[in-house]
Amino acid sequence: MTEHIRTRRRFLHAAAAIAGTAAGLPLAALAAKGNSAFPERPVRFIVPFPAGTGTDTVARLFAKAIGDLAGQSVVVENKPGANGIIAVRAVLSAPADGYTVLLGSNSTLSTNAVVYRNLPYDPLADFSPITLLSSGPCVIVVSAKSPYHTLADLLADARKRPNGLNYGAGSIGYTIFVEWMDELAGVKTTSVPYKGANEVLNGVMTGDVDFAVTDATVAVELVKAGKIRALAYTSTRRMQLLPNVPTVAEAGLPAFQPVNWVAVAVPAKTPVEIAARWHALFARAGTAPEVRDYFARNALPLILSTPAELRQVQKDEMQRWKRLASTANIPLQ
Repeated sequence: MTEHIRTRRRFLHAAAAIAGTAAGLPLAALAAKGNSAFPERPVRFIVPFPAGTGTDTVARLFAKAIGDLAGQSVVVENKPGANGIIAVRAVLSAPADGYTVLLGSNSTLSTNAVVYRNLPYDPLADFSPITLLSSGPCVIVVSAKSPYHTLADLLADARKRPNGLNYGAGSIGYTIFVEWMDELAGVKTTSVPYKGANEVLNGVMTGDVDFAVTDATVAVELVKAGKIRALAYTSTRRMQLLPNVPTVAEAGLPAFQPVNWVAVAVPAKTPVEIAARWHALFARAGTAPEVRDYFARNALPLILSTPAELRQVQKDEMQRWKRLASTANIPLQ
């Protein structure tokens, strides 16, 4: 069993226990030494992707739930571009008082540290982890008019034409995912960068790119509508919402199991008691019926980890991608 699969299974097995513990504790106990008066004014959630992406949807869901709990408005600000660096700069340039929070993902909180030669921030040193919110598989998609009807079709053509196929990537994390797939399949494809998942999917629909590996929850409705075709689901079990889409194992590439995750972090200089308060608020918000309903409807694990668990996820991923970047000869940005 690979380290990646072990980590993913640890997420899923722990999720129910963590969420159940959060649900059974009063807010005061969850906050520990947290300041129960915080927040006392509106809060900003900074999202590194455009509106309508998976990270954005989760951010808005929790913004509403936390706003109801805290009695303060929580405003979601989308700052896409530069693989999340624009959003990170916005968070780190704000006062470290807990009123500006990063709702980030693999790219901003792990992958960027591996693929950028001179990254202007350190995901570990510059941020305090709050919680991992969710972690979900991807789908490999092509246009509905594509000649590729199976993953085997796609990979067979890619082997015949090195760098002849291109793919859409909404962040550097997806570029790493496809480099991983290329390495496993013995092919080489070309990345076309986009600002987010919606733009990638539009590129797939129009045929501007040959394929994409993307967040399953964002793609599912387009697949159901017949606007794009899903070749494989990157999990060990088929997705409940797309029961006719084979898993990567069924499609012939069992080791390829990338997952997207959404997590919360604040600047490292944020007072410890405020960081604890944020963890308590997210844990409590995770018990809200509308939050649980969204995750259930989208067959998406709701994790609600501890800060220490999120920090370990970051470290594990950085090690994994560093090895991949080295073996696949991925050039530094």
